[in-house]
This record gives sequence, structure tokens and C-alpha cells, in this order.
Amino acid sequence: MLSVSELKVLNLIAQGWSNRQIAEAFYLSINTIEFHAKSIYRKLAVKSRTQAVREAMQHGLLN
Repeated sequence: MLSVSELKVLNLIAQGWSNRQIAEAFYLSINTIEFHAKSIYRKLAVKSRTQAVREAMQHGLLN
């Protein structure tokens, strides 16, 4: 389902981090984080950060 990188990004999204904050924390470009976020949305069949977090919680994907 979700890759290790996507799960790390999703956990930080769930904690309220912005894409820029996540990018800086992992020393990645914001484009890379946005790519991961879009991939997460696609895999979870959602359209927003809130929906992604809710869906991930329902499937036990968040710590």
C-alpha cells in the first residue's frame, strides 16, 4: 500500500506539519513532498489532507 516515505509524510501531515516543514525536516524539495502527498491521496482515494488522515486512521496506518 503506502511506502515507508509516504507513511513518514502522512504521520507528519497528521501532526499538522506543512509541506514546507516536512521538506525541510527531511532535506527534500517541496516538490518531492507534494509528490508523496498526491500519491498518498491517490492510494487512499481521497482529495484532502483531512480525508487522508481520517482514512489512514480507519485503516490503522498512523502511529
